[in-house]
Amino acid sequence: MLGIGIDAVDIDRFRRALDRTPNFRTRVFTADELDGLSGKNDDAPSLAARFAAREATMKVLGVGLGAFDMHDVSIERQASGQPTLLVTGRALKLAREKGISQWHVSLSHTAQLAVAVVAAA
Repeated sequence: MLGIGIDAVDIDRFRRALDRTPNFRTRVFTADELDGLSGKNDDAPSLAARFAAREATMKVLGVGLGAFDMHDVSIERQASGQPTLLVTGRALKLAREKGISQWHVSLSHTAQLAVAVVAAA
């Protein structure tokens, strides 16, 4: 293992950020991520978990906000429902520089808190 990162997001606070900033969704999340959640009554918990995955990825790479575009990291769902981390662009370049070729992600949330753990190998 080359790195591990974890992040937690308060869902109510995240929901307020979504409501306050209309373009936040498209600025942070890919069209595929948003399309995949379009049928949900409340997508804030799932989006908060995906945001936490981006932050956890930054921790694995040892960088902060602005080191890569938010669309450079996204979550895809396998047919089984298992989440997969997709890393592209500048985030992929940083990962390659660190010798990272594999990613593992786990997402979870309660009514109040969303959590993501990202491991790199």
